[in-house]
Amino acid sequence: MLPTAPSPEAARLGPPCPRCGRRAPAGGGPFCPYCGRYLAALRWVAEPPPSATKPAPARVRTRYDGPPRYRSLPRWGFPPRGWESPEPATPPPSAPLDAARSLFASAVPLLWATAAVALLAAFAEVWRYVLLLASRDGALSADAVAASDALVASAGTVAPILTLGTGGLLVLWSVRASQAAADRAGVRPSRSARAIVLGWLMPGLNLTVPGSVLSEIEHSALGLPADRRPRPSRLLLIWWAMWATGVVLSAVVLLWSLRDGVQARADGVVLHAVLDLLAAATAGVTARLVTQLMRLLGPPRPRRRELVRSITPPAVARAVRA
Repeated sequence: MLPTAPSPEAARLGPPCPRCGRRAPAGGGPFCPYCGRYLAALRWVAEPPPSATKPAPARVRTRYDGPPRYRSLPRWGFPPRGWESPEPATPPPSAPLDAARSLFASAVPLLWATAAVALLAAFAEVWRYVLLLASRDGALSADAVAASDALVASAGTVAPILTLGTGGLLVLWSVRASQAAADRAGVRPSRSARAIVLGWLMPGLNLTVPGSVLSEIEHSALGLPADRRPRPSRLLLIWWAMWATGVVLSAVVLLWSLRDGVQARADGVVLHAVLDLLAAATAGVTARLVTQLMRLLGPPRPRRRELVRSITPPAVARAVRA
């Protein structure tokens, strides 16, 4: 069957409308006169690019021919040197405040440990004195005497060693804290490091110099004028009095131990007990004073804490109450 030619009326019609399917008359405009749809003359078809359909070239594995070869000796490259760290070998000196904080972190726990050991030594001396009083009326138990002697010997050995170590850290801290306080106030330290160390160690000078050094640290840390005379706080005055009393009492106990006789030994036990109690109290006050001075020199950063709270809706709360 042969296709028939379109009628003259169909030849004068335009393309069919994609919405209603009707054919508008030719030359009627770009919009369908029946539904108003735009009569697109073109149809867009998305096709992938040729590169997407083209197969990827196969990778050809070549044979390893060894390291590169040069016709002449290369003149470039790294010098033959050993490994060196990017940071300098010697770290830069730390600031006095950082050194004071580091010493403070070690000195304060040792001060409290010294106070605890000194209390234990005082208890041992008191126990020995009680045994001396009990020995006047009768014989003592061998186990009690052996335990008392062991406690006195152990506490009397640990306490001086711990006191010397803590004292060394305290002296170094005072040197660094004095420099940090001077830097904070923008002045020069009134005493050199050697003068401060000798003031702590020299008999006679150790009655006044340590308190003066700590008073100057407190004065500079508070930002008071440099030309004004330092006025120690109450805590510093209490520590100064306890420190001077302890130094004098230590000398008395040392001289008293040179005496002979039963009564002198009994009095020596009492003096040792009093000295140990004073040493424990002084160590505790020293820890508080050093902490207070460090807070003045470098206040700690506030720590933010997040608290999670459960919020009960009012309806649930009324139901629970009911």
